[in-house]
Amino acid sequence: MVLRSIERKIESLFEGIFGRAFRTNVQPVELARKLAKEMDDHRNVSVSRVYVPNEYTVFLSPPDHEQFESYEDNLRSELQEYLSEHARREDYALLSPPRVTMETDADLDVGEFGIATRMVHPDRRRAADGDVPLDVEPGATMIYKPKVQQPTQAVSAEELGVEQELVTLSWNGDRHEVKQQRVVIGRSRDCDIQLADANVSRRHAELRQEGASFWIVDLGSTNGIEVNGKRIKRAKLRSGDTITMGSTELTFSRESE
Repeated sequence: MVLRSIERKIESLFEGIFGRAFRTNVQPVELARKLAKEMDDHRNVSVSRVYVPNEYTVFLSPPDHEQFESYEDNLRSELQEYLSEHARREDYALLSPPRVTMETDADLDVGEFGIATRMVHPDRRRAADGDVPLDVEPGATMIYKPKVQQPTQAVSAEELGVEQELVTLSWNGDRHEVKQQRVVIGRSRDCDIQLADANVSRRHAELRQEGASFWIVDLGSTNGIEVNGKRIKRAKLRSGDTITMGSTELTFSRESE
């Protein structure tokens, strides 16, 4: 099988002493499989084809990125080949060969990584035939954490000594208690939190719970997001952080009940 052959090539890049070093860090083969999953999750059905993103940005913790440094070019090449083969097998359409880049994100812990996708038109004139999707929002960054062994017996939060938390977003005298893993914020009535602010996009941002952490992710908004006065595309939130969208300031809070 071609995909399995490419996986073996990716694994072979880190055999021996380098492979042993990576066993506690991000695994190259796991990157390949999650990139393919992101391709599947961001399909865009056109008139006669199914288009998928052609640009992928992988966010790595500083230690993980440092360990890839000597092999990054080879690894990116193999990951791109893996995505191309996956697209061929699934009969997906690509606007250009897949491109993978790697960036450092200091908010990520060792073993965690994020993937952001984009569909980029190399030639906008090609999109005029009505078959190629013209306006495709960039996909929100998905964060993947290393798998941990789950307890063999179900126990309550009290038995584990874990306190329940009250997570809220507050703005202009309003307060929203966060009980979902994903909360969409924007001007549209379809959003979980609707902001009456003309400078806020219809689907502006998403508050996302990943494990024990909460992240704010820009959903391709027009005016962007600031956290504590700093412009960001995505950021891990801490209690008391201020999120600015348009002319609205929201305060993120976590407290034990």
